[in-house]
Amino acid sequence: MNKVWQKHYPAHIKHEIDIPDDSLPEMLQKTINDFGGHKALSFYGYEITYTELGQQSEAFANALQQDGFTKGDRIALMLPNCPQYVISYYGVLQAGGIVTQVNPMLVGKELAYILKDSGAETIVIYKPLLPVLNQVIEETSVKRIIKVNLEGRQTEDGMAVSFPDFLNKAEGSPEPVDMTPSEDVAVLQYTGGTTGRSKGAMLTHRNLLANVIQSYEYFKDTIEFGKERFLTVIPLFHVFGMTSCMNLSIYTGSMSIMLPKFELDDVLHTIKELQPTSFPGVPTMYVAITNHPRADQYGIDSIRTCNSGSAPMPGEVMRTFESKTGAKILEGYGLSESSPTTHCNPSFAERKPGSIGIGLPSTDYKIVDLVDGSNELPAGEAGEIIIKGPQVMKGYWNMPDETAETLRDGWLHTGDIAYMDEEGFAYIIDRKKDLIIASGYNIYPRDVEEIMYEHPAIQEVVVVGVPDRYRGETVKAVAVLKDGETVTEEALIDYCRKNMAVYKVPRIIEFRDELPKTNVGKILRRKIREEST
Repeated sequence: MNKVWQKHYPAHIKHEIDIPDDSLPEMLQKTINDFGGHKALSFYGYEITYTELGQQSEAFANALQQDGFTKGDRIALMLPNCPQYVISYYGVLQAGGIVTQVNPMLVGKELAYILKDSGAETIVIYKPLLPVLNQVIEETSVKRIIKVNLEGRQTEDGMAVSFPDFLNKAEGSPEPVDMTPSEDVAVLQYTGGTTGRSKGAMLTHRNLLANVIQSYEYFKDTIEFGKERFLTVIPLFHVFGMTSCMNLSIYTGSMSIMLPKFELDDVLHTIKELQPTSFPGVPTMYVAITNHPRADQYGIDSIRTCNSGSAPMPGEVMRTFESKTGAKILEGYGLSESSPTTHCNPSFAERKPGSIGIGLPSTDYKIVDLVDGSNELPAGEAGEIIIKGPQVMKGYWNMPDETAETLRDGWLHTGDIAYMDEEGFAYIIDRKKDLIIASGYNIYPRDVEEIMYEHPAIQEVVVVGVPDRYRGETVKAVAVLKDGETVTEEALIDYCRKNMAVYKVPRIIEFRDELPKTNVGKILRRKIREEST
């Protein structure tokens, strides 16, 4: 195929990368060998070196093995960004396990599904989330609970053991585990689906290491080994945060400045105090900083590079942020199924606002027809963007039919509608299926609709994304009530808050007598969306 985008690469950036036959723990060990005394993690004044990170990860792995943990067992991590996340993640992998990423904002039935589907028997959980787990634990296979208490006070919580007490179970180094990085799954990254069933993308050690090396090669003009400071406020349970903050930081011997959530004043004070050089984020974060009247008083000009993902970046926000910081915002694209990054605007060549940029090294892509996805389309013509590269997942966990539909002849069929210009820059023009992206979170309308349909007053409902200046999009529900039933907008929103993660809750509810439909009775979601924008 004609890889026209590679003409933009300067001579010192490779078109194709070499991927060592290493697991992620071996990647960490190499960094320990080179930068053992360097600070690895910083969390509200608490700092840990790479040597200490390695020791604590080994202790976690050994403690698991002491409890009978074996290769391939799944462990759920339900934590905000904190050092215990990184220690657990690498400890699980060193013991040969599979990390199951869990969004801490999930409610009971959402959590139960992931725990049951993955078969996780262990969960590392933020202590305040124990009530959510306790609601559904009897539906799951969970036998071991390791609680993380960031407030520093230890209390009894039934069968849960504290993180420090669990580490104290370790009796030396973990037993070596024979791994095949190209085959062994490291992470189950759950992604939504229009069928209503979340799918666990199986990301191997090689997938994840490949994407780290691809990212470094692409951005190496802006990264110096052992010198960088990554502002890690993107959640690590999100595939973007996992790779572009945690794993890339570890690969390059950088310090990860961890914050559990995006709170503007906290972020600005952290920037002022610790002077990060790299800030992977989503547009809403850059919007908030740009709109702060005194942002330039916090030393934000320390930031050199911002990788923006998960949602389109408004051009005006990009220009204003860059004028205040001197940093470059490099808008990119990725999916859970590709570990995640496949495209990004280059730091070494012209950027094209509104585009997702060009492919990373060793990443092939093309635009194909929407009928059967077999015919490549010419520049400027819209179709489905499909991708091939070493970062593409092994498949979906226990879903062979969905895997066969998504992975065809080595190509990842994204479901996203795009076109490519004559220079190889790609432009996404429609979302995967009916995906809503609000504040960087992926929201699948079917997930919201299914919960709303359980309300006794609802006859029909359709959920769409509508433009929002801050969140990018926000969730709107259009509902038809059953005859004789009444419910207020406020009551319905309150019902949703109790039954789904807060970022999925509709901010706008409109009541109608009927919904537009096709002649076969299918609700015209696109018409609702057009009427709402």
